[in-house]
Amino acid sequence: MKYLSTRGHADRKQFCDILLEGLAPDGGLYLPETYPKITAAALTKLRKAYHEQGYAELAFQILSLYIDDVPTADLKAICAKTYTAEVFGTGEIVPLRHLEDGLWLEALSNGPTLAFKDMAMQLLGNLFEYELGRRGEQLNILGATSGDTGSAAEYAMRGKAGVRVFMTSPHGRMSAFQQAQMFSLQDENIHNIAIEGVFDDCQDIVKAVSNDHAFKAKYKIGTVNSINWARLLAQVVYYFAGYIQATESNSQKVSFTVPSGNFGNICAGHVARMMGLPIAKLVVATNENDVLDEFFRTGVYRVRGSADTHETSSPSMDISKASNFERFIFDLLGRNGQRTKALFSAALQTYGRFDLSADPLFADAAKKYGFESGKSTHADRLATIKDTFERYGVTIDTHTADGVKVAREHHSDAKVPMIVLETALPIKFAETIVEALGHAPERPAKFAGIEDLPKRVHVMPADVEQVKAYIERHCAPAAQG
Repeated sequence: MKYLSTRGHADRKQFCDILLEGLAPDGGLYLPETYPKITAAALTKLRKAYHEQGYAELAFQILSLYIDDVPTADLKAICAKTYTAEVFGTGEIVPLRHLEDGLWLEALSNGPTLAFKDMAMQLLGNLFEYELGRRGEQLNILGATSGDTGSAAEYAMRGKAGVRVFMTSPHGRMSAFQQAQMFSLQDENIHNIAIEGVFDDCQDIVKAVSNDHAFKAKYKIGTVNSINWARLLAQVVYYFAGYIQATESNSQKVSFTVPSGNFGNICAGHVARMMGLPIAKLVVATNENDVLDEFFRTGVYRVRGSADTHETSSPSMDISKASNFERFIFDLLGRNGQRTKALFSAALQTYGRFDLSADPLFADAAKKYGFESGKSTHADRLATIKDTFERYGVTIDTHTADGVKVAREHHSDAKVPMIVLETALPIKFAETIVEALGHAPERPAKFAGIEDLPKRVHVMPADVEQVKAYIERHCAPAAQG
């Protein structure tokens, strides 16, 4: 299996190379040359693997379709080490919970940091440690988080041999719990950098450093953001797990609604659908930062500036530049790398937008690829959290509430289960839960008093050079050879 850039670069690389690399040399994102196709017989085999051997075996079988430069036994061992009941609190790993007629929640928040990002990040940590050990190398991870990626990455990488993490986040724009999860870590290989700006400023810094090829090579910079294909690949697995749990035969279809900011989580659903998983709809749920909803409704992708990026009660989706969106547009445009580059490099940088409304291919987003979208507001979140608790005794977090609200609007076929991907446990957004329900959500005992722990964080302006100088001070250049 070889990987190509969405922007047409001539290189073709293997999995372990792009695992450590992040962005392609031309600033594009990596995708496989072709998506492996899952036949009915193969889906039956995966169904049996999940029911009889569990999530780790399902993950191994799907990942092995994309990874051929890690020995089979090693990849199997990495999956078995990653997806355990001890780490994820349940042997099912991602159990489905029935909410109402045809509407299900897929629990993705049973990991160490109580958010869906753990599903991929725990695997990524083990893959990094394995590959760096095999090469005798070190890696300096530079990331950006709007809330959950940072803590999931730091908990996955803390204490890992050969890995340092430099995680940027928007100063003061995460929940108190989210900040405490990250900033309370005292591990020497973990560095938190709070940027005076919004998430998009953090993401821009990560991309700028990744595009400084000399600096990237000198300090061996890698990424754990969802621009890293390995992370997105890990997320593909739980679409299969959700489908298998919600159906009894391969003739049945399901739909997924996914709270979306950076388009990584739902892009994994797009990959699963391209592989042949019987998905009817992929519904994008946004908050007030509705860049993605606007595109799927109108064909116009219009990036907002920092001043127009709303600070909301579902902060992990307070994003106006959806990095992974480029992967879908590449497929939508028939894998035309030059055209994708023109949109994401030239048009966005010059005009802050592009318009596909008049392009016949835009209709394929819904017709061929199954995408629909909707928007949820703070008032919607409060109402959905309250309604879900009062009717079902289930407390959901703010992002999941966005998903449930939009899912109800798009669940048009009673025969097709609609699965909402849960984002995080409610305790991460306690203030809004109290506003909706009048009481605080349940807090896992291991996180008691976390907000009061000593903090280890460095506040900086949104300046690429200052972030690079910080990295230089804290790590030696990679050995040349």
